[in-house]
Amino acid sequence: MREANGRRENDRDGTNLRTDEVDAGLWEPSVRLGHDVRFLLVAVGGGGIRVGREIARRHLRFVETVAINCDPRVADAEDFDRRICLGADNGSSLGVPVSAGAAGQLARAAEPALERVFDGATFVTVVASLGGASGTGILPVVLEAASRSAEVLSVFVVKPFAVEAERRAVAERAIAGLHFLDAFVEKRQRRQATLMVLDNDELLRRNRRMPLRQVPVVWADRIAGHIEESMLTPVEALLDSQRISQLAVEESFPRIPPTIPSSIGPEPPQEFPPMYPQMSPGGPTASPDVELTFEVIASGPRGPEAL
Repeated sequence: MREANGRRENDRDGTNLRTDEVDAGLWEPSVRLGHDVRFLLVAVGGGGIRVGREIARRHLRFVETVAINCDPRVADAEDFDRRICLGADNGSSLGVPVSAGAAGQLARAAEPALERVFDGATFVTVVASLGGASGTGILPVVLEAASRSAEVLSVFVVKPFAVEAERRAVAERAIAGLHFLDAFVEKRQRRQATLMVLDNDELLRRNRRMPLRQVPVVWADRIAGHIEESMLTPVEALLDSQRISQLAVEESFPRIPPTIPSSIGPEPPQEFPPMYPQMSPGGPTASPDVELTFEVIASGPRGPEAL
């Protein structure tokens, strides 16, 4: 996609599809990626944030990054555009839940705030590592909120190694539970949501000498590739083809002043793949300006016994 100063270039032969005499403002893109069409990456829990951090460091174009955890140390995850801590407000500090059930209660109490995270999002990618407390407990609430707001949802869950028998069993139960989330199931039935299980043991079978620190990097490569190939590139190509078609029509017919009715009607809307939303002007809600990069969403006064 190449554009500059009202001049459009054909990628194949380099010829201009527009001349300098045409007002550049007339062909300004009506749909702005990253604003009218929002791409959101949400990392949930400690393990998910480790994978999400590797993705964030790749600086994918147009992608906003969010980290959600019950551990206040999420404030130090500076690679993310926004960091959110869910926790019980016990005064001067936040208690960290020691079970998935407790983390789920905190997330459920903060559900209205989580809804706002996804408000106006078009393409959402969620990554979480299951088997622990925070990621396992928060993920169902996050998926419900994302399913109600996002147009297209991709979910990646990381499954622990087989040697982590207890954590792996918790993760398997959590994955089974995702199939009972009504909003998420309905989204999958409409082919607007996908679920991918990333098994750490699969990496171990492929390379038994792989260092543990390399595991998040491998999963980050796979997820970043999915965002690039299944979201960013197709949407850019689709918008690009629409703009080229519009410019070609404007080159073929003389420009008619706005005060004179045009006999040339607008082009019929282009068919979108089933998983992509119709991106019309003024479509998905524009993202509000994010002023805070770290916030605490407290679930109200809870004692340590609640954790």
